[in-house]
Amino acid sequence: MSKILDTFIAPPCHDQIEILFQDEHLVLINKPAGLLSLSGKNPQNLDSVHYRLVKIFPGCTLVHRLDFGTSGLMVVARNKAINAALCQQFSQRTVTKVYSALLCGHVNDDEGVIDAAIAKDPALFPLMSICAINGKPARSGYRVVERFHQELVDGRLLPLTRVQLTPETGRTHQLRIHCQQLGHPILGCDLYGGLLLPGTEQTPRLMLHASELHFVHPITEEWVKARHASAF
Repeated sequence: MSKILDTFIAPPCHDQIEILFQDEHLVLINKPAGLLSLSGKNPQNLDSVHYRLVKIFPGCTLVHRLDFGTSGLMVVARNKAINAALCQQFSQRTVTKVYSALLCGHVNDDEGVIDAAIAKDPALFPLMSICAINGKPARSGYRVVERFHQELVDGRLLPLTRVQLTPETGRTHQLRIHCQQLGHPILGCDLYGGLLLPGTEQTPRLMLHASELHFVHPITEEWVKARHASAF
């Protein structure tokens, strides 16, 4: 399994990390798509959110991660005490996370909940799988924002649905695999069937963006309600 991990080489990410807020305790950022949260085991995968930020904020640590292809809001702790306090909020599920996504096809229901346990299977790596027996509980809410068609270069119309996703748990690839389970994978998802129609160019990125992050500031004890609109 480690050999498979070491073969992945992330392409260069030329987009900058956008710092949205900072104080002496934490930093809120907008992560660009195509950037690792943490540097990989392969030395060629040195560039990451943490690698870049530790040069600006020495001693900073990641409280949570976003997938390589996912863009959006992340909170970064500037010391170990803040990291522990924020990690506790994540583990107790008092942090609200909202994502924006484009799904393939038109979703029938205007809103709903996907409740499907997710398991790791070394034989399927890097894919996760839905497994009621060995999987860990996973729930994701969704709400349709709009249904529309995107015209392809050959004139065909691609039906898409813009949704707001609210994960109640934080399993690996949860939103990607839950949307596949819904029958409408995320556009641009190379792992769970969200590429464009056969014979067309692939979308340049995974259409998934962490658009809202709500948590309590560990020092001021005030609610931080961060929002950042997606670029798609």
